[in-house]
Amino acid sequence: MLLLYTVGIFFYRCGIAIASLFNLKARKWQKGRKHIFELLEQNFDGTEHPVWVHCASLGEYEQGKPLIEKIKKERPHIKVLVTFFSPSGFEACQKDSLPDYIFYLPFDFRHNAKRFIRIVKPQMAIFVKYEFWFNYIYELNKQQIPFYYISAIFRPNQYFFRNTGRWFCRQLQKASYFFVQNEESQRLLQNVGITQVEICGDTRFDRVAAVARQTEPVEAVMQFQQQSKLIVAGSTWPPDEKLLAEIMPHLPDYKIIVAPHEIKRSDDAVKTFAAFKTCRMTSASPEELAMSRVLIVDTIGLLKKIYRYGTFAYVGGAFKTGLHNILEAAVYGIPVFFGPNYQHFNEAVLLTKCQGAFPVTTADQMRDKIVFFTQHPEEYQRTCHICQDYIQSNLGSCDRIFNIIQKHIV
Repeated sequence: MLLLYTVGIFFYRCGIAIASLFNLKARKWQKGRKHIFELLEQNFDGTEHPVWVHCASLGEYEQGKPLIEKIKKERPHIKVLVTFFSPSGFEACQKDSLPDYIFYLPFDFRHNAKRFIRIVKPQMAIFVKYEFWFNYIYELNKQQIPFYYISAIFRPNQYFFRNTGRWFCRQLQKASYFFVQNEESQRLLQNVGITQVEICGDTRFDRVAAVARQTEPVEAVMQFQQQSKLIVAGSTWPPDEKLLAEIMPHLPDYKIIVAPHEIKRSDDAVKTFAAFKTCRMTSASPEELAMSRVLIVDTIGLLKKIYRYGTFAYVGGAFKTGLHNILEAAVYGIPVFFGPNYQHFNEAVLLTKCQGAFPVTTADQMRDKIVFFTQHPEEYQRTCHICQDYIQSNLGSCDRIFNIIQKHIV
């Protein structure tokens, strides 16, 4: 079965090679791995024995980062290697000084996995959330290197839990431990014979709480907001921006900040809000900021700090591509809105159930809810407390994980 899996990976690799002819992300994916083993050999001489943390992309890195910080704090001598599958995660973290090494993960062929582990000689591996690469799993298990999954989440419709998924379950049984987000994930794993599992929640809670404790002001936002109420819309896509533009005429007391998920879409966002006085964060003067009603964030790294200024937050992606991180907004104790397709995001489901977050399909739905909160300030405050309590009750995941894995850190 491992051979069939590897054949599938081969065809997937071929598909990326073809896509690289006309797709920039696929081209970066290929180019970044071109001399990967030469680069690894230049950085590792066999004495480092790093803790290896693998993340699919930037979102998973944000989940893994609190645990990396914990490891570096408790074991300062330990080196940490972070690998990425996606170019977006790899590129975004190049200036992050926390990891000692940052590389792409070589493609999941048996010879690649064997060579990677031979060069790096990790003392343990930590996979964040979903990253199941079975040749790497095979090689780690063969060499008796402990490996863990953190912030993992499983659902009944995943291929592991179908009749055809027994081989994949046997591979998961090789993991040293699973730290999962909820009871359903624990039950699903236990039902297929995986008992080395514990509910530890989502490490992103620790991450967003650490960011929220930072009080460095964002001057451009303060100059823009003045005395107005503010909607902060983060990680948006065209359907999100269309909804937000429709709501603007009905909320004259509000300004809005829009941070597109892809910075290259800033021009499109400006066009969507053309009916309103709009400016860009990187080019607006203080006078332009004060006079504008819409601020487009055309730079990266600030969104998680900007949410603190919001009266309400809107998080994009739930109309089409997949909901982005709502915890970055909820940590500031403000009501959170998002589109209708959120059911696969545990934190969105739970926060919706306890009435701290609100899925919307139309601009009218969001407008009516904001008007309701404006007319009932006691309900607004109650909702803010719900968000704060939700974050506080889910802190501490990293400490629980570290207490278990530390016995294998030398």
